[in-house]
Formats: sequence, C-alpha cells, structure tokens
Amino acid sequence: MPIRPEQLQAAWWVGLGLAMLWALYVLGPILTPFLAGAVLAYILNPGVDRLARRRVPRTVGALLMLVLLVLALLLVVLIVAPLIRKQITELTLHLPAFLAKLDEVLAPRLKLWFGWDVHFDAASLKALIAEQWQSSDGLTERILASLKLGGLALAGLLGNLLLIPLVLFYLLADWPRLIERIDHAVPRRWHAKVREIAGEIDAVLAEFLRGQLAVMGLLALYYSVALWLGGIDFALPIGIITGGLVFVPYLGFATGLLLALAVAALQLDGLHSLVVVAAVFGFGQVLESFFLTPRIVGDRIGLHPLAVVFALLAFGQVFGFFGVLLALPASAMLLVGMRHLYRAYFASPFYREP
Repeated sequence: MPIRPEQLQAAWWVGLGLAMLWALYVLGPILTPFLAGAVLAYILNPGVDRLARRRVPRTVGALLMLVLLVLALLLVVLIVAPLIRKQITELTLHLPAFLAKLDEVLAPRLKLWFGWDVHFDAASLKALIAEQWQSSDGLTERILASLKLGGLALAGLLGNLLLIPLVLFYLLADWPRLIERIDHAVPRRWHAKVREIAGEIDAVLAEFLRGQLAVMGLLALYYSVALWLGGIDFALPIGIITGGLVFVPYLGFATGLLLALAVAALQLDGLHSLVVVAAVFGFGQVLESFFLTPRIVGDRIGLHPLAVVFALLAFGQVFGFFGVLLALPASAMLLVGMRHLYRAYFASPFYREP
C-alpha cells in the first residue's frame, strides 16, 4: 500500500516533535535559566496585563514586576540573614560549652559501647584535624581540585542567576507578541481545538498555583506555631523559610530541618529540643506528602494522590532537580491532553465500530 502524503506529513511532524524533545533533554543544563524565566513570566504576566490595562507601557510594567520580585527575594534574605548571623554568633559563644556537653554525655557511651576513646574538646579536635591532614596523601591537591570545580559550578550558578532576570524581563515585555505568533503558527484546521486545550491548560495551571500557595501558607503556619509551642528559638523565621521553599520538593523540608536542628543544638537543653524538632518535622513531612499536596494541589489539578507521587519520582528521574520542580504543572498539562485523547478515542470509529 503506497504511503499517502497526509501520512508522510504526519510522520514528519511526529519525528520533528520527538527530535525537539530529545534536544530539550540534551540541552537541559543550559536551558535552566530560560525555563525558570518562562515559569516566572507565566506567573507574573497577569500583573503586567493589569498594569497595561491602566495604560502603563508594557516595558515599564515588566520592569516594575521584576523590581517587585527582587524586593520580595530581598525580604526573604532579610528574614534569613539575622537568623544565620545570630546562629554563627551563638555557635562561637557556645561552642566550648557544646563540646563539653558532648564530652560529658557522648564520650563515655562511645567508650562503653564501641571501645572508642574519643574526647570532644578543642585541643582534641585540632590534633585530629592535624593528624588527618598529615596522613592523607594528596589531600591538599584534592581540596584544591574540588575548590576549582566548585568555583566553576559557582560561576555557572551566578551566570544563570544573572540570566534569569534578563530572560524574565524580555518575556514579560514581549508576552502578547509571543502568544500571537504561536497562535498564528497553529494550522487552521486545528486552531479551535488547540485554543480550547490551551485555555484548559491555563485554567489548570492557575488552580495549581493557587493550591501550591495554599500549601505553602499552611505549612509556614504549622511549622511556626509547632516550633514555638515546642520552645524552639527563631520559630517564626524557620517556619516562614520552610513553608516558603515548599514549592521546591524536599528543599524546604531539608533547609528548615537543618536550621531547626542547629538552633535546637545551641539551646543546650539536652535532647528535649532535638526531639521536638524531629517530631515537628516528621509529622510535617507526613502532613505535606500524604495530605496537603495530594489533597489540595492534586485535587485542584485533577490528579490522583498516587499520580502526584509518581509524577514527582518520574520527572525527577528523567530531568533531575528541575524535573521535580516542574513535575506537577507538567503533569497537569499532560492530564488535559490525556482527557482530550480519551474523549477522541471513545468517539472514534476504531472504538465504536464492531
């Protein structure tokens, strides 16, 4: 049977789409700032649209939204910086007492259980570090090499951070023209259906953002109140940081846990504070993973709780960190497409005709 021109054209477009997906996968590391800028532009574009309806030039509106975003990030830094500075100061002041407490509580048990004669004091730590430094072949070279690699990674990170605002500004300023060009490029026979699907995707993503903001607010409130009731210092900033970073799966939990453990260790009240932190964050992780995110975010975008967990694991496995970050919105977009395919399948002659 000869291949019809329509089939050849369809095969060509499918091949082109697969090639584009492969290119996205291969170029993932350098596409990170563009992807982050596009996500932020989608979130901030309604604000620029509102300003444009009030006769504010779109370029000025894009600049204002960028400034507001920078100010919001600076506000977060102003919340975090005092906590870090205070912890460093307290660590310097309480380190001798902390080491003495470890030497009093932990050293006898290590000797009793494992036969290790270890002492937690400044002199012993200095001697241990000096001994390890002298006995390790090529340790200096390895440290210098790691610093070099770390410096290159830091330079790449700073480059991405500087590129994201630039990408964000141009996308916000040109957003209507970009959408118009994409709309114009859609084949006319598919135009109505593509606009319908795009509208559904936009509505689903809006629901996702509302659900994610609700999860962030609830978790910030939970961690702040729970840590405060447990007697942990800096409960409010730790709770705000933990809840605010929840949009990046596991980052908010890990950051908040490390900060809370550092604060609890410096309070020097035995195991009480450490147990409180472990209990608060353990319950908080269960609350987030098995109730808030599946129920609030999953219900808003129409994903089953098991589908939410699978999406996080699958996208993280394929695309790494940004895959985890974009797992739920990407799954919501795929869900819209699957709904249309589902309806098309049951309406097709392949299903209906015997």
